[in-house]
Amino acid sequence: MKHNWLAAIPLPICGIALSILLGQTACAQTNAKSQRFDLRARASELDPLAKPHPEIDFLFEKDGKPTDWEIASVDTRVPSQGKLVVWLMQHNKPLFDRLNSYGLHAVQIHYANGWFKSLNKEPPPDDQYLGRIRLEAATGEDFSEAIEIPHADGIAERTRVFVKWLAMKNPQGEWGQFLTEDGSSLVWDKVILAGISHGSTTAARFALHQRVDRVVMFSGPRDQLENWYVLPSATPKNRFFGFTHTLDSGWTKDHYPRSWKLLNLDEFGPVIDVDTNKPPYENSRRLITNADVKKSADKAHGASVPGGAAVLDGSGKFIHEPVWDYLFNHPVEQVGELDR
Repeated sequence: MKHNWLAAIPLPICGIALSILLGQTACAQTNAKSQRFDLRARASELDPLAKPHPEIDFLFEKDGKPTDWEIASVDTRVPSQGKLVVWLMQHNKPLFDRLNSYGLHAVQIHYANGWFKSLNKEPPPDDQYLGRIRLEAATGEDFSEAIEIPHADGIAERTRVFVKWLAMKNPQGEWGQFLTEDGSSLVWDKVILAGISHGSTTAARFALHQRVDRVVMFSGPRDQLENWYVLPSATPKNRFFGFTHTLDSGWTKDHYPRSWKLLNLDEFGPVIDVDTNKPPYENSRRLITNADVKKSADKAHGASVPGGAAVLDGSGKFIHEPVWDYLFNHPVEQVGELDR
């Protein structure tokens, strides 16, 4: 498969300038096993079957700039957990830095999430309308009459194709462990689905359909007028973890609490304020924060993840480092008591 230089490994940390040679990135230390690797490629160049869908704002370019970048990172200096985080939202480098420090591989996938602007209906035609669209966006299978997302454009296939490319391009990262022996599928038992807002909702819906190792839901899930949450789940419910700020409108309007309840997360402990409790937060799956966000609901929505909206302490450090560690690393078999 032919790629231009932008699809090559752009950011291995080598301490020397990168040189571009014959369409690939060359570096004096590309054979080093122990280092941080940051990689990216365009979905449209990895798979000739991948297609844009402008009718749902699912594009390869916008204003002359590529929009279908997929990003991955791994730090081989950290003992690997043998798990892959599939992040369903825009790339978040501070989050990926932390995931890699936990020994997790991480990828951000270009998938059809623009449909929400045009297809969201309140009230929906039925109580699983958005859920079917999300499932089709995740699988590339025909679950919804409202949208048509082919197999090559679903989250599952785009992740498989990207990981297959990563295994070839970055053997030091050992990406091949997340593929079946014949390369036809991901090893889903090694996958952690994670996202924020729209992405956390799709992660939850996908995990009901496909068993995964864990689901991490930041500021979500929403779909507050639907009941797909009560469907049988391929992923055991003790593997779902949620975290949000209480000034987020999804919390104040009872969207996230409702979703968590319908997912039966109350079976694994009460809602825990992480600002007044310490890890392991009574082994709960429902975590909240009341940290100071200057009374801004918009900032509160993004405060659950590392980044510009996250809350800092007096020394300039993120206050929720222990929470992020807990969400991705807490043993799933350790659960809290039923919240009566």
